[in-house]
Amino acid sequence: MRQAGVSPEREVVVYGRGQDPMTAASRAWWMLRWAGHGQVRVLNGGLRAWTAAGYEVERGPRAHEWGDFTVSPGGMTLLTAEDAASVARTGLLLDARAPERYRGDVEPYDPVAGHIPGAVNAPADYNLNEHGLLVPRERLRDRFHALGADRASEVGVYCGSGVRAAQQVLALERAGISAGLYIGSWSNWITDPTRPIATGSAAGS
Repeated sequence: MRQAGVSPEREVVVYGRGQDPMTAASRAWWMLRWAGHGQVRVLNGGLRAWTAAGYEVERGPRAHEWGDFTVSPGGMTLLTAEDAASVARTGLLLDARAPERYRGDVEPYDPVAGHIPGAVNAPADYNLNEHGLLVPRERLRDRFHALGADRASEVGVYCGSGVRAAQQVLALERAGISAGLYIGSWSNWITDPTRPIATGSAAGS
């Protein structure tokens, strides 16, 4: 981050490109926030939205000064597997994967299919419109409240490997809801054979 010019007093804007510009950018946003940077934002819709709006782009390397950012962990809530299981029991744990992965119908990446018992399916893709932009704040708030976020004592999010779930945390924050991220997510959950696995119909939307 220092090599990239990041300093604690300078605002950072993160953006992605391609067909899914928000996912990786959201993970970078979460990492910087977790590491203690208090001024990080994500460019809604990424480079595609920037160019579609008629803004210019530069090509080639750009000279800049080194930053002096120092990592200070704890700026965002980080969940362990045990934390995620507790949130599923007493709060609201959102599974940000597609419904078919949640149900256990298919699992293209991990050797075991299913979901954490008690988790509610809330695909992260539903936070975006057809142009890859986060939907308006009010729609996000309505969506998460319908899933029970307004009544939950604590909200947590996971996905397959903790990347897409970061986009869900960003969407929740945009809606005014704080949420913890189980960064190991499903890939970590299934490494312990004693942890329970659920399959079946997808709750939520």
